[in-house]
Parts: sequence; structure tokens; C-alpha cells
Amino acid sequence: MTRLPDSELVLVPGGTLITKTPEEGRALAMMMVRHTIHNIQPDLDALKEGRKTYSVDPDSLTAASQVVAIEFQTIAAANNYWRKN
Repeated sequence: MTRLPDSELVLVPGGTLITKTPEEGRALAMMMVRHTIHNIQPDLDALKEGRKTYSVDPDSLTAASQVVAIEFQTIAAANNYWRKN
């Protein structure tokens, strides 16, 4: 088993949801999803094996996109992206 080091199993990379731009917020959302998956399944060999299936399954890809969207909503709210200038 190839396990990620505990230092890599953080749920909020950088320790904050605050970003300078929505683009950075979206990137953070994607990174948070990856970190969540790594916390659920820290065995890299198992993750790589499963990738053969989910990377070509439209339902799995749609579900992953939905999780990223939910994380981005959280980041957007934390950054007040909907404020009026």
C-alpha cells in the first residue's frame, strides 16, 4: 500500500477559504475535493486502480463535478463573491 503522508491529508489546503479571485476559488474547490478523496481513501494504489473505472464513467464524472460545484459555493460565500461593487 502506497499511502499519502499525513501531512498531505489536510481538508482545507492553505488553511483558508479566502482567495483573491473567483478563478483561484475554483482551483481551491477542485483541490479541496481531491484532498477530501485522499482523506477518504489514502491508499494511492487503490485510487489509481479505481481511476480506470470512474474516469470513463459519465455518471461518476458528473458526480465529481457536482462536488466541486458545492465546494465552490462554500468558497464563494466565504469570499462574498456576490457582493455589489
